[in-house]
Amino acid sequence: MKHFFSCFFACICLLTIAFAQKNNFNGLDMNMGNLFRLSDAKTRSVSPENFTGEKGKGGMANPADKDKRNVANAHNAARDLGQGWKVNPFVIIEPGETLTLANIDGPGAIQHIWMTPTGVWRNSILRFYWDDEKEPSVECPVGDFFGNGWGEYAPLASLAVCVNPGSAFNCYWVMPFRKKCRITMENINTERMVLYYQVDYTLTEVPEDAGYFHAQFRRANTNTTSDYTIVDGIKGKGQYVGVYLAWGVNNNGWWGEGEIKFFIDGDTKFPTICGTGTEDYFCGSYNFENRITHNYEVFNRPYSGLLQVIKPDGIYKTQQRFGLYRWHIMDPIRFDKDLKVTIQDLGWRSGGRYLAQHSDIASVVFWYQRDPHAPFPKLPSKDELEVN
Repeated sequence: MKHFFSCFFACICLLTIAFAQKNNFNGLDMNMGNLFRLSDAKTRSVSPENFTGEKGKGGMANPADKDKRNVANAHNAARDLGQGWKVNPFVIIEPGETLTLANIDGPGAIQHIWMTPTGVWRNSILRFYWDDEKEPSVECPVGDFFGNGWGEYAPLASLAVCVNPGSAFNCYWVMPFRKKCRITMENINTERMVLYYQVDYTLTEVPEDAGYFHAQFRRANTNTTSDYTIVDGIKGKGQYVGVYLAWGVNNNGWWGEGEIKFFIDGDTKFPTICGTGTEDYFCGSYNFENRITHNYEVFNRPYSGLLQVIKPDGIYKTQQRFGLYRWHIMDPIRFDKDLKVTIQDLGWRSGGRYLAQHSDIASVVFWYQRDPHAPFPKLPSKDELEVN
């Protein structure tokens, strides 16, 4: 029996490696199964120390260029050491300014992004443009994009997104592009923000069937219909790969009885996929409750989590707030023509009856599709984005 399991495990490993080799895409899709395979892909990185990502062009800022903004922001700290000694590790984004963080010629793919934005995260708007797009494929407040929508640091440990101590935001979504990639950050706050960041990418061939990465933010405060729309109006062929929800509850009792519904390729009144409850969709059960402590139990897993529970303090924090994520990395929701996703906003009232709630819900949905994509809804105003 022991020999059988050893052989079975070896076969599984070989199948995993074979699958990875078949889908290597010349360095675009690296993983533990094919990490040992060499590739002709070229690794590059954009940061304030190398805005273009060009080979051999990093760390060239000169402390003597103190009058040139975004060239030597740390010129004072580096004044005794000179060029090559952490002269421009960050950028400053003034109120009302939109700064281009990266402008990359393809073909290639982003593989990792790290950043540490200061200030109010809902007031920092991240946008991605693929190829010759005029409208962004990603438009989202930076905190929500990285699973921290309430403006308070919460650690997150998953395969797609990691938020590490010191409020270090990381994402590992693979984002292929064929002609170019442009990433911007808009500061809609009244105060300047300081941003350290790094965009790691590969220059490589992109297969014909590779979709473009999309992320869309929405918020309903309050959700008057009790049936929150996570996303609607997606047109084309693609696959839904995840969602982050910042859910603020305005009533007592368990709040997560709502079913998530996926309306795929022309579904109207009834969806193709219908979940059984909020905590079930996020891969938990029974209120996320620890049956010993009778408290919500925060958890971070590779594909799902309840990463944040903000409890009332009786003074300024008067409502319960939750942060949840679900990544469909192993089980993407595929569509050929269109997709709509909703989740019911349900709790309990007396007599064992459902309560149609009116919560404060914000979401970021992530998907891949062929472009061009349908226009996004207008991003909420600064006041409508505010956590209150």
